[in-house]
Amino acid sequence: MKILLGLTMACAVFGFAHAEQRIGSVSTNFHLIGPNDKVVVERFDDPKVPQVSCYASFAQTGGVSGGLGVATDPSRFALSCVAHGAFSIPADLPKREEMGAISASFLFKHFIINRLVDRDDKTLVYVLISTKVLHGSPANAVSAVPATQ
Repeated sequence: MKILLGLTMACAVFGFAHAEQRIGSVSTNFHLIGPNDKVVVERFDDPKVPQVSCYASFAQTGGVSGGLGVATDPSRFALSCVAHGAFSIPADLPKREEMGAISASFLFKHFIINRLVDRDDKTLVYVLISTKVLHGSPANAVSAVPATQ
C-alpha cells in the first residue's frame, strides 16, 4: 500500500502519469465479449535528456474484466530506448531517477521506468520493472543508450 501511495503522490507532484504516449497496440487473443487481449506500445520521452525516447511494450488483458479495468495484466514486457540525435549527459543528472509509471491493474501493479547513469562509459541505462514481485524478484527489462558527445 505504501508503494501505491508513493506512486500516486509522485504522479500528482511530478506529472509522471502523463509522460508516456500510446503508440499503438496489436491484438493477440480474440474475446467474444469485451476487448481483445493485446500488446500495447507506449513511448516515454526522457524529460531531462530530450534526445532519448524509450518504447515499452506490455501485455494488456481484455475480456469483460479488462474492459471494466479490473483485470491484472501479466508482468510480461520489453523495453527499447533510442537517441534521436547527438547528446551529452548533463552534469546535474542524478545517478538514479524514476521517469514514469504505467498502471497494469486497478490498484496493485504498475510498471515503472527508471534512468540510471553510467558516467564511466557515458551511457544512460533505462530499467523497466514491475511493482508486483514474482518468485522473489520483480520482472524487469533494460536498455542502454550511449552518449554521443
